[in-house]
Amino acid sequence: MMTLNDIATAYVKLVLAVGQHDRSYVDAYYGPAQWQHDTVDIALTDLRRMAEQLINQLNALPAQAQEELQQRREFLGLQLGAVGAFIRQLSGIQVSFDEESLALYDAVSPALDANSLDAILDELDSLVPGQGDLNARMTRYNRDFEIPRDKLDAVFSAAIHESRARTRRHISLPAEEDFEIEYVSDQVWSAYNWYKGNSYSLIQVNTDFPMLINRAIDLASHEGYPGHHVFNLLMEKHLVNEKGWMEYCIYPLYSPMSFLAEGSANYGIEIVFPAAERLVFEKEILFPLAGINPARAELYYRIQAVLQKLSYAGNRVAQRYLDGLIDPAEAIALLMKYALSDQKKSAQRLAFIEQHRSYVINYNLGQDSVQEYVEKRAGKDPQQRWRVFAELLSHPKTASMMLRP
Repeated sequence: MMTLNDIATAYVKLVLAVGQHDRSYVDAYYGPAQWQHDTVDIALTDLRRMAEQLINQLNALPAQAQEELQQRREFLGLQLGAVGAFIRQLSGIQVSFDEESLALYDAVSPALDANSLDAILDELDSLVPGQGDLNARMTRYNRDFEIPRDKLDAVFSAAIHESRARTRRHISLPAEEDFEIEYVSDQVWSAYNWYKGNSYSLIQVNTDFPMLINRAIDLASHEGYPGHHVFNLLMEKHLVNEKGWMEYCIYPLYSPMSFLAEGSANYGIEIVFPAAERLVFEKEILFPLAGINPARAELYYRIQAVLQKLSYAGNRVAQRYLDGLIDPAEAIALLMKYALSDQKKSAQRLAFIEQHRSYVINYNLGQDSVQEYVEKRAGKDPQQRWRVFAELLSHPKTASMMLRP
């Protein structure tokens, strides 16, 4: 009979093999190089059978006596289930948006009432200066908060170095951990963390569109500290290097791991920069670096707080579009209405939805789930929140696992 470690190794090789059919599937890998050479040219039908066999072998294992090992087994089982679901998707078997998100991310986005979204738009309408169409006013207003391209590196670097310093006060990071920033273009995302192993990340920032001042801290924290960079290095340190749990040496993008990765990276922004402290840092450091009047920061962030209430609207648009209920033009129009982005930015967001499908739920639902998990155990105490947050990153749980008492 295979052991849990045997199944973990087979799972890693399975994910590598699936990655041969979709180059975006393996988001990070820092396991043995030989395993990559062992997993080429395997047909989808064979991969599907292999996934089913591994699930059956995992289920046949005797119950684990230690809670930690039981959680390991459960997490691996949900990851394997997602591999099987993604193989079926690659094979042309399509399911509904909600069925897909449950199979891949262990979660379903809540249904939304359009009336509640419209009420939030009314609130926003009262805050954004000017008269007339809200989207046009928002676009004009945002132009005053764009970081000039020649100042972008200074602003983003200041944000990420501050988030790094703040994170280091609460989470023990390896002395050798580091990152590189690269500015790129022609992408469907705003920024991306490519974790390379050995506590090192390449963080790419997309310059297709001007970056708004609030996005500097958002992306620095999300992609770096205490977001994706920290999440990956903690898994590498505690689970791969210390415990030898090899399933964590690979990160399949379309899996329950992404629900935690994106959710914790978004919630991590609030952890590392509580609202009051963030406003002070923005006004004293980032706004001046960007050449933006700090006196305008208060209203700007009041508007951002209301915009955040509309985040689930993107899930609703994605669900309706991918389920064939609306066409591309209708999807872009709804994104313009509820995300308040201009037409070009909304088209970019639709391209992200087309490429990554139900992945969009991981950002908002993931954030809310991580926040509920952490604050249920830590309340509002900042030190306790950091402790629970770091523990969750070091010992990952899926969406359904986080729901338990």
